[in-house]
Amino acid sequence: QVQLVESGGGLVQAGGSLRLSCAASGRTLSSYAMGWFRQAPGKEREFVAAISRIGTSTYYADSVKGRFTISRDNGKNTGYLQMNSLKPEDTAVYYCAAVVYSSSYYSPASYDYWGQGTQVTVSS
Repeated sequence: QVQLVESGGGLVQAGGSLRLSCAASGRTLSSYAMGWFRQAPGKEREFVAAISRIGTSTYYADSVKGRFTISRDNGKNTGYLQMNSLKPEDTAVYYCAAVVYSSSYYSPASYDYWGQGTQVTVSS
């Protein structure tokens, strides 16, 4: 199985940028599709973005489309989420997740492996 560790979260002003990383160990990341989810206090975990195993297909929530970019470097066993034009409503704990295969990358239930999360706080 694969272990995932997120990093790169922090406090940023509205309009700023952050780049989250998701480092994988235990198995090669290229065996898995990857997703990013977020969870704000009192809210359910929601889909942010996903990327296929070799990065040829990407998927985004409407709320982040055009501002966030998901990518991966299988040679480094690491996935990324570049977040630009951040808004206060982007404040949440961000999680990366992995699955060998799923018919839907949008649901948290589709993923088998999760990181511990990294806090992103956007101030207004």
